[in-house]
Formats: sequence, C-alpha cells, structure tokens
Amino acid sequence: MNSDIVALRSFYGSLLGRLAERSITMALASVWASLPRERLVGLGYALPWLDRFGSDAERVFAFMPGTQGAVKWPASGPSATALVFDEELPLVDSSIDRVLLVHLLEHAENPRETLKEIWRVLAPAGRVVIVVPHRRGMWARFEHTPFGTGRPFSRGQLNELLREANFTPAAWADALFFPPSKRRFVLRLHNLLERTGRRLWPIFSGVIVVEAQKRVYQGVPVAKRASRRVFVPVLSPQGATRSFFRPPRRERRSVRTPPG
Repeated sequence: MNSDIVALRSFYGSLLGRLAERSITMALASVWASLPRERLVGLGYALPWLDRFGSDAERVFAFMPGTQGAVKWPASGPSATALVFDEELPLVDSSIDRVLLVHLLEHAENPRETLKEIWRVLAPAGRVVIVVPHRRGMWARFEHTPFGTGRPFSRGQLNELLREANFTPAAWADALFFPPSKRRFVLRLHNLLERTGRRLWPIFSGVIVVEAQKRVYQGVPVAKRASRRVFVPVLSPQGATRSFFRPPRRERRSVRTPPG
C-alpha cells in the first residue's frame, strides 16, 4: 500500500509527524556533506527536508510519483514540483548533484531500476541520500504512520541494492528510536527515548539513512528499456473530431436484358 499525498501531509502536520521529522533531520545532518551551489532533487515526499537542506542549493526540485500525488512547493513563488514516473525522470544525463529519496524506494515497483535511473541523472561525483523503513524497527509494523507501508529494508539488503546499481555506500545513520505512539505522555519522553535508543538498541531504529556516491569507473551495460507506463485513452469531447462520415457505397447491380 502506498501513502498518498493527503495522508503524508496529515501525518507530518501531527505532533508525532513533527517529532519524526526532527529525528530524521538529525540523522540526515550527520551524513549530509555540504555541496555549495548544488542541484538538488527530492524524490518521493521530501518536502520537510528540502526546506532545511536546500537553502544553499543553486536549484531545488520536488519530484513526486504519480501513485502518491503532488502538492505545490514552495508555498510562495514559482512552483518547483513535478509529477513523475520514478523509472523515467524528466532530466538529462549527469544533470543533478544530489538526490534525496524519502517515502519512495519502499514503494517502488522495481527499486533496482529506480536506482539505475537516479544513477543516470546524477553527475559523476553525484550522491544519493536514502531514507527507508528499517525491517527490524517498530515503525515498520504500524500502519498509522507512512513508515508502516511499503517494503522495509535491512542494512544488508540496502547495501546490496546500491552496489548492484553502481553506487558506493559512504555513510550510514539511524533515526526513530522512540515508539510510534499517539499517546501524549509517551511523546513527552521523545528526547529521552531517542537518546536511550541510540545508545542501547541501535539495531531497532525505525528508519535507515544512507548516503551513497555514484560509481563511474565500472562499465554499465547499455540497453534500451521499453517504457512500462500505461497510457489511458481519454474520450474526445463531442464535436472535436475532424473525420467526416461517408455513407457506404452502393453496390452496382448489373441488369441482364432478356434475349429478343
């Protein structure tokens, strides 16, 4: 099940969502190397972090998959949002410095193809930063948060997937050590539980954060891929057609004249 844009906005507008955003921000900050004047793309639902990490970027785009839906971003000024298919991004080769994936890879139909497409659009020294639900964590087991939907990953699975797509993992981090409870007395202990979890049960984090670099010294087989998008026919409005109706031709019937 994929979280739609309405559910995602509602979650991050709640107290639990704001605390989750804060925890993930701390993990992202620990792996986020500064790249001045970079070209940054957020893929999935990365809006809460594009505002924080994209302030020094030359250009920032928010790409959202069609199965999720899109919302205008930023709130003021021209929109930098686009509705996309994650295996066919509307970008030329080697045009982006960094891609941030949040709430995307766990819902991708083919995660390997998605990462290969990200490899294509990244510059030679480009980086991808991924946030995914952790298979061992509590957050992947409760569906009242977006991290309880889709396909969770372990570190080993994510590491293997990145290497198959020609990425080299460089830095790892974890977040969401407090339980995904809606009870206010539990949320008041958020800071204590987060600090304790990092120290005592790091293997049970709610999400995994990894930064990986594009690997260019290994050859990549070139193959033409057929688009897997499905185009639905749309009925034309009445009167829009240019064809004219032609009545069928009448068949000529020969009349035989009787003799004499």
